[in-house]
Amino acid sequence: MSERQAKRLAADPAVRYVERNGVVRTSETWGLDRVDQRDLPLDDSYAAPNDGSGVTAYVVDTGIAFDHPELEGRATSGYDFIDNDSDASDCHGHGTHVAGTIGSRTYGIAKNVDLVAVRVLNCAGSGSYEQVIAGIDWVTENAPEAAVGNMSLGGSQSDALDEAVANSVEAGVAWAVAVGNEGVDACEKSPAAAPGVLTVGASDSEDRRSLWGTKGSNWGECVELFAPGSSITSITQDGKTAAWNGTSMATPHVAGAVALVLGADPDISVADANALVLDTATVNKISDPMDSPNRLLYTDDLGARDPGAPKASFASNCSSTTPDCSFDASGSSDPDGSIVSYAWDFGDGKTGTGVKAGHTYSTTAYSVTFTAKLTVTDSFDQKSTVSKQIRCHGTPSPTFPTFCIPLNS
Repeated sequence: MSERQAKRLAADPAVRYVERNGVVRTSETWGLDRVDQRDLPLDDSYAAPNDGSGVTAYVVDTGIAFDHPELEGRATSGYDFIDNDSDASDCHGHGTHVAGTIGSRTYGIAKNVDLVAVRVLNCAGSGSYEQVIAGIDWVTENAPEAAVGNMSLGGSQSDALDEAVANSVEAGVAWAVAVGNEGVDACEKSPAAAPGVLTVGASDSEDRRSLWGTKGSNWGECVELFAPGSSITSITQDGKTAAWNGTSMATPHVAGAVALVLGADPDISVADANALVLDTATVNKISDPMDSPNRLLYTDDLGARDPGAPKASFASNCSSTTPDCSFDASGSSDPDGSIVSYAWDFGDGKTGTGVKAGHTYSTTAYSVTFTAKLTVTDSFDQKSTVSKQIRCHGTPSPTFPTFCIPLNS
């Protein structure tokens, strides 16, 4: 109802009070809530600098439940190296949970990223090194320019597995990798020991290294940063949600963060993307890091899209017999398509506005050159200016009227 109607209703003696209608929302999962702020306590919100549009995230795992409504049709099948076919559907749930943290509508870090399932783990959640390596190689061969892979899996150290990951990194694919949950040195595990990847340990809601019974997040110099990994709510293969534990749950937070970086700069190198994630992380927050670098994922400064400056451009045309000139700035451009003003300075003290403008020069000099200038401004208040010269020839005799010539039209 209108404000006037509300006041009228409030004046009715039969009405106790009138209150403005409000909006209620679900609280963000604690993991999302934690990574966009430096300090506790949590503020029940998550805001991302972009949504990962244009980025592809490869989930090398048990597959994905493609029809889960939280994925909004953005998840597709890459290849199934368990059944050796093109249907990488999830019959376990692990891969779907991971995918949800990377990019689902409600539980995801990068909420519009494209997700591709590469199935290398069976319905019991296990697979051979041969199958995992085949999955990595498939990603390497098929990944577009802006791509990140997630491996929430691991085993004992394997040179062949680490080499496959290193080759993928060299080919331009960024990787987030779980360090494991045995409470041991992460350097003993693969692919956590692979070079050039972001290796991820798990933290809990009180910024402690995650512990589960007698085990916990692996530790050591091969852990590059921590991310939320205890009681992480995400989607499951049965169309529902569940809260799971593990570095497997921490890692997709980081993969999603890399997607934010790539969403802002698709041309950034893997090394630079990794460095940005690490340099932006919050330091010295994790208690009991066990000789691990004390970094906690922070996303708020990642992936802010540079709106880019506009580029001013115009064409000019003048009559060969009169001092009338026309100017057209429709060739100006802006990366965001958001030019909001066109300001003209015709060089003789007169000005104009608009995409197109006309002006009549006046001079009695035999030859005089005016500098016409265009300044465009975009919605971010970024400006660009370009100028061109207009030469006009005048005479005091009406027999020979003034005319103008663009010198660099």
